[in-house]
Amino acid sequence: MKKSVAREHPEPQFVHADERRAAGKALREAAPREAHGHWKLPKDRRDIVDLLNESNEGRMEQLIPIRYGRMMESPFTFYRGSAVVMAADLATTPASGIQVQACGDAHLSNFGGFATPERRIVFDINDFDETLPAPWEWDLKRLAASIVVAGRQIRLAESDAARAARAAVRSYRERMANYAAMRALEVWYDTIDIDRFLKAVDSEAKRERIRERLEQVQEKNVPEFLFPKLAEHRGTLPRIKDDPPLIFHPTIEQAPGLETGYRTAFGRYRESLPEHLRTLLDRYQFCDLAVKVVGIGSVGTMCAVALFMAADDDPIFLQVKEATRSVLEPYAGKSRHANHGQRVVVGQRLMQSASDLFLGWGRGDNGRDFYVRQLRDMKISAIIEAFDESDLRIYGRMCGWALARAHARSGDPAMIAGYMGASEVFDDAIADFAVEYADQTRRDHRAFVKAVRQGRIKANPEA
Repeated sequence: MKKSVAREHPEPQFVHADERRAAGKALREAAPREAHGHWKLPKDRRDIVDLLNESNEGRMEQLIPIRYGRMMESPFTFYRGSAVVMAADLATTPASGIQVQACGDAHLSNFGGFATPERRIVFDINDFDETLPAPWEWDLKRLAASIVVAGRQIRLAESDAARAARAAVRSYRERMANYAAMRALEVWYDTIDIDRFLKAVDSEAKRERIRERLEQVQEKNVPEFLFPKLAEHRGTLPRIKDDPPLIFHPTIEQAPGLETGYRTAFGRYRESLPEHLRTLLDRYQFCDLAVKVVGIGSVGTMCAVALFMAADDDPIFLQVKEATRSVLEPYAGKSRHANHGQRVVVGQRLMQSASDLFLGWGRGDNGRDFYVRQLRDMKISAIIEAFDESDLRIYGRMCGWALARAHARSGDPAMIAGYMGASEVFDDAIADFAVEYADQTRRDHRAFVKAVRQGRIKANPEA
């Protein structure tokens, strides 16, 4: 009789959180925390107009002047539209060597509220077009600098803008320390819901204003409210209203799947959804698709809105956004995903506490990668122009919290926390960088406006 031999399994190797914190702290020798506190213009820094023009490759040429027109408005709108410029600059700054799934464009306006599939309102990052594994510091620096740029935009005192940026970094550091002490599942379960957001607001009057805004958004950002604004009945099926140059129906050359109702492209998207959601999607009939210009950085890419109907009174609008190479790719390495729509979706699911029910990806008949999500769906963005100093500081802290939670899901929170430490050294350094880079943004905006006036590039500030 043969003797049974038990299979030998290697013992799992667990590294205690204290050891990981110590490993993070040791990284300060190669990249001191104070080294993050300065922005020095590289001698070989590329011309910003050249970088921006390169980022227009493949975009719809007639829409590029709209993108540039929006970027002309202020240093803040320029900052929002020039992630490609800051990505190149961030690659020259110190980094600890710890990587996370980075947002790639973590500025103040890319955070906000939205509805989860369970219809709860949560606060989180809401734009992932540039997401890619990269140094965690890059996201935090982009967030902090955006706060200073926004503070200047609303005419705050320089000291108040800097304090708001510093508060955001401190929030990130303290929250990361909390996540370092949590169990792995607790980190993934953590969500910043509306109750936790309101608790962080420092006055009842402000909390009441937020509640009123939430009620307005919940009433207006739903398909039945959007339908009469965006669509009209023509014949048997409704069609999306044209409103050029911001909403228009593409030509066959722009959208080769037009004649077949994009059957192949939406079929590829459908396959990216879990099986139970395919059943839900199949209840809807495709009716129409139109190009819809959105944001600043995305202007010129093939962004569209598609109308589906399950019944005469049961519409849904899906946003179809082209996904191109991340601005981080030249500096952080190529994506492991062959489809950039998949890159965006995977990154979004990694970073967000909850993602849209219809989030998926595909490839069009024109070879362009895209991803899909519901249009708006109770999306709430901050009206930064209405902020005062207290609003900016509170909102910055919430963004710092959301960014820490997102990074803790894909990175090592204990190592990141160990690197930052418990003192305010790191907070001060990133706040100093934010002020200096905000100065750079102001200079870049002036150079950009000058290039427009000299005729190097065309801009349409009216659209």
